Amino acid sequence: MDARLRSGPDETPPPGTPIRRHRLATRVWHWVNAVAVVILLGSGLGIFNAHPRLYWGRYGANFDPAWLQLPRFPAWITIPASYNLAISRRWHLFFALVLGFGLLAHLLWSLANRHIQRDLRVRRGDLSRAHLRADLRAHWNFRFHDPERPREYNAFQKLSYVAILFVALPLAILTGLALSPAMDAAWPWLLDLLGGRQSARSIHFLAATGIALFTIVHLVLVILAGPINEVRSMLTGWWRVPE
Repeated sequence: MDARLRSGPDETPPPGTPIRRHRLATRVWHWVNAVAVVILLGSGLGIFNAHPRLYWGRYGANFDPAWLQLPRFPAWITIPASYNLAISRRWHLFFALVLGFGLLAHLLWSLANRHIQRDLRVRRGDLSRAHLRADLRAHWNFRFHDPERPREYNAFQKLSYVAILFVALPLAILTGLALSPAMDAAWPWLLDLLGGRQSARSIHFLAATGIALFTIVHLVLVILAGPINEVRSMLTGWWRVPE
C-alpha cells in the first residue's frame, strides 16, 4: 500500500494525499437520510398546503389569529406533485420511520465507535471568539479545511452537525409523534409537554425549516469545496487533502 495512505492521525498529510474519512456506517446513513429528508420535506409541504397557517396553543382554525401564514407551495416542490393529502401523509409517515430508526442506529453506532466523541465533540477552544473569527475568515476565503489538521471538522461544521443530530432531527421526530393520532391516543402527555397540538405543529415546521436550511447550505458548501472530492469521499470513504 502507498505509504501516504498509512499516515497516522497525528501526522500532517501533504496535499493530494488520500485519507480514510468516512466509515461505511456513516456513508450508508448519509445517503439513506438524504433520500428520507428530501421525501419528508416534499410530502410535508404537501400536508402543510392543506392549511398553510401556524398557531400556538391547543387550537387553531381559519378565523383564529395565526403567527405565520404562507401561500400554498407550488406543485413542483411537493410530493405528490398534485394536491393529495392522503398520499402526502402516506409518504411522510413511511419515511418518518426510515428517518427515526436510521437516526437511532446511527447515533448508537457513532457512540460505540467514538465517532461523536472523537470528531464532533465541541471543545471550549472551538467556541473562543478568536477561533470562531478565524474559521469564519477561512470560510469567507473558501478554505474549509485546516491544512495542518485536514481530518478534523472545523467549529462551524461541529456546531451545525451537533445542532442537526441532537436538536433539529430529534425535535422533528418528537413533534411528529405528538401529531400522530395513534401516538396522541397512546401518549397524550406528549402534546401537553409541547404546549398543545398547534404548538407541536409550529415547532415541527420550525425544525423542518432548520433541516431544509442546513441541507441547502450543506449542498452549497459541497460545491464550493469541490464536489468530486466530497461526493467521492461519501461514496468510497476516501478523501483527498485539497491543495
